[in-house]
Amino acid sequence: MLRRPAPAPASWLLLAGLLCGGGVWAARANKHKPWLEPTYHGIVTENDNAVLLDPPLIALDKDAPLRFAGEICGFKIHGQNVPFDAVVVDKSTGEGLIRSKEKLDCELQKDYTFTIQAYDCGRGPDGSANSKKSHKATVHIQVNDVNEYAPVFKEKSYQATVVEGKRYESILRVEAVDADCSPQFSQICSYEIVTPDVPFTVDKDGYIKNTEKLDYGKEHQYKLTVTAHDCGKKRAAEDVLVKISIRPSCTPGWQGWNSKVEYEPGTGALALFPNAHLETCEESVASVQVKLELETSHIGKGCDRDTYSEQSLHRLCGAASGTAELLPSPNGSLNWTVGLPTDNGHDSDQVFEFNGTQAVRIPDGVVSVNPKEPFAISVWMRHGPLGKRKETILCSSDKADMNRHHYSLFVHGCRFIFLLRQDPSGEKKYKPAEFHWKLTQVCDEKWHHYVLNVEIPRVTLYVDGVSHEPFSVTEDFPLHPAKIETQLVVGACWQEYSGVDTDNDTEPVPVASAGGDLHMTQFFRGDLAGLTIRSGRLTDKKVIDCLYTCKEGLDLQVPEDGGRGVKVQADPRQSVLTLEAEDAGQLEKAVQRVAYLNARQFPTPGIRRLRLTSTVKCFNEATCAPVPPVDSYVMVLQPEEPKISLSGVHHFARAASEFESSEGVFLFPELRIISTITREVEPNGEGDEDPTVQESLVSEEIVHDLDTCEVTVQGEELNPEQESLEVDMARLQHKGMEVSSSDLGVIFTGVDTMASYEEVLHLLRYRNWRARSLLDRKFKLVCSELNGRYISNEFQVEVNVIHTANPMEHASHMAAQPQFVHPEHRSFVDLLGHSLANHEPLVAVPSTATIVIVVCVSFLVFMIILGVFRIRAAHQRTMRDQDTGKESEMDWDDSALTITVNPMETYEDQHSEEEEEEEEEESEDGEEEDDVTSAESESSEEEEGEHGDQQTASRQQQLEWDDSTLSY
Repeated sequence: MLRRPAPAPASWLLLAGLLCGGGVWAARANKHKPWLEPTYHGIVTENDNAVLLDPPLIALDKDAPLRFAGEICGFKIHGQNVPFDAVVVDKSTGEGLIRSKEKLDCELQKDYTFTIQAYDCGRGPDGSANSKKSHKATVHIQVNDVNEYAPVFKEKSYQATVVEGKRYESILRVEAVDADCSPQFSQICSYEIVTPDVPFTVDKDGYIKNTEKLDYGKEHQYKLTVTAHDCGKKRAAEDVLVKISIRPSCTPGWQGWNSKVEYEPGTGALALFPNAHLETCEESVASVQVKLELETSHIGKGCDRDTYSEQSLHRLCGAASGTAELLPSPNGSLNWTVGLPTDNGHDSDQVFEFNGTQAVRIPDGVVSVNPKEPFAISVWMRHGPLGKRKETILCSSDKADMNRHHYSLFVHGCRFIFLLRQDPSGEKKYKPAEFHWKLTQVCDEKWHHYVLNVEIPRVTLYVDGVSHEPFSVTEDFPLHPAKIETQLVVGACWQEYSGVDTDNDTEPVPVASAGGDLHMTQFFRGDLAGLTIRSGRLTDKKVIDCLYTCKEGLDLQVPEDGGRGVKVQADPRQSVLTLEAEDAGQLEKAVQRVAYLNARQFPTPGIRRLRLTSTVKCFNEATCAPVPPVDSYVMVLQPEEPKISLSGVHHFARAASEFESSEGVFLFPELRIISTITREVEPNGEGDEDPTVQESLVSEEIVHDLDTCEVTVQGEELNPEQESLEVDMARLQHKGMEVSSSDLGVIFTGVDTMASYEEVLHLLRYRNWRARSLLDRKFKLVCSELNGRYISNEFQVEVNVIHTANPMEHASHMAAQPQFVHPEHRSFVDLLGHSLANHEPLVAVPSTATIVIVVCVSFLVFMIILGVFRIRAAHQRTMRDQDTGKESEMDWDDSALTITVNPMETYEDQHSEEEEEEEEEESEDGEEEDDVTSAESESSEEEEGEHGDQQTASRQQQLEWDDSTLSY
């Protein structure tokens, strides 16, 4: 039979269930990952390995408290070259720590960053590993510094230089560094001057300054020992040495310049500051500007210019002829300016002064202005104190009745006004008549050059070479027809005083002058010079610039490199020069090349003040190192005055027929003009130290121009009905000279060489077509340079008229052939001051003249016969004494022979004037006169031996007559 198995005991069932159920629970227990904080921050001190984390390193697992599943078995660090590891302190709590694997150095690396993971101890039923890992947490670890390094100074020593007498905010800075990595130990918290009792202090930033004003005389240099402390109070390993040198007080400014610079005429450009140095006292200079000003307003018309006449200056500047000078230097026929006050000197320009009560009338015919044709007016003007009335410079008005102004140039306040009324014409309409310019130059009381170019309806004004257009033009109707002559006046305006008010602002005043009582109005106050009118043509801009240009000024000698880095600006007059550069050294070199130049051969002597002002800027665009101005002056020395000498034949006789011929008689056939200067020559060699050695004078011949030669007649004035002085006009025009003639003589004008004047004067002829009643005529020649500044000697020429009679024609012919020469006498005489007073007229009675001539000729014939007799006697004695028979060596027997001088005779040789003067002085002594006569007799015998039958004529030409006892 079947048996049912007995049921299993209950305990076994429970055990089997526990075994099966326990394996499943274990498999399900480690289902959670460990958990870490997302970020950890740690601190580790260098030279230590423990890391203090915040928060602490604890890994949590939700599987706890189960064994294995809830336990933490380890931590894993992720990163490259991370010098840390993590260890588990307690598995059940998950606590761990991080520590360094090696010694850390903050100076090499201050912090570290890496990631870390935790993993649990979970396992499977079969005991296999089944651990889980947490997420990766970030760990930041900072290495804390240790004050292991001491401060170290950057420099081994420091030095500076200061100027005495100043307190500085900072002299220099010392600086130390610390190698520690942390701000606490790497920063320098303080500096300290270890050296005691020194007038210096140092702040926490290392800046050293003085606590009192330093004295160079007390101490030349200070030596300081300075140390440093970091913020960890660790002192520098080594202290540093600081040297502070004291320099005498420094004042910014120019050094090495002279307050006086002497300029010798004719030496070219002279450097004014060749050794100049700009001291900036070590300021940090960004730029320097220098302005040099040459003061020449007191010289001439604002500066040194050629002092020739205005006509000559226009010609030199390229202006053609046609210029009429209204204010010439008074001489000869140009004498209407005699009554005007001048500058009383010839060193500079001729300046005329008008004080408000003076004016001059211009003679008729000097200038003619046609309003329909172009013309130009040029004038130098220095207006006086500013007034409220009209002041006329130039005025052409009616001589009588209507008081109409045809044209005028005047000033009113600071206005420059030109009036031009059109003459009656076919067109009866308004036309431009009055032109106004408002100029500061008119009322600044300085010299200015004005040129008006008039070509109606346009008028252009040039002031100092710069053109100005009128700001106002007023039109007017043409003048009404009237047959009234006009009067041209300088310095006022002419009008007939009728007691009726006119358009004038001043009441007419009678003024005494050379022409009588003149009714004048609108008087000018100031100085005028160079007033000219040029009819028919305008003045070119080139000519205007030439007339205005100064002959002196500042000149910058440009170096080979072109003066790079220096900006240069100069005014047209070259009296102001501005230099600017960023580098002070470059500017110094430019200032050293600034020179004074005077191109005149004979400059105006005197002082030219010179001022140099400087502006120094630093890099902060502020003005620093204030430089005081430099005040100096240029002393132009007196030029060596040339001595203009005129020489030649100054006494000769000609037959009356020659005076009456068409050619006439040449007055200066052998004229020679030379100019010399006398220089002092210092002794050479050892004589410089010997006080007994004196300087010697040396005369040198120089070449320069002339501008005037004046030939005046002495005695009676020239009678145009019977005599005249004639010139070669073709030669004059070729030379560019001008000539003016009058009853007093002729005047040659124009700047030209002395040789040219010689050539022209050689051709000057005197004619007298009634010479039969004339005995002699005397003339005087004077030449000058620079408008009368240098004047030659008075060279006088006397010409005698030989009247021949038919019975004595042979004797008269012999007497008229040779020329009689008187020695010249040179002296400097003022050209403008010669006397033209008439001598008493020479009255010749025909009967008396005939008697005198007959007596003279008879005496002449007697002396000739006597001379021939003595010559033949001497010749015969010589033939007996000399066996050789040489006729050329015959001697005169002058034991009893006395030969006097014929008043009609002149020497054959006109080029031995000095020997002739000595012979005339020796003629006063009887014995010496015999010796001279004997010597001349020997010369005559030599000619007799050589020429045979011609000896008689030759001897007669060489005879010398004594006229000391002969009366005419």
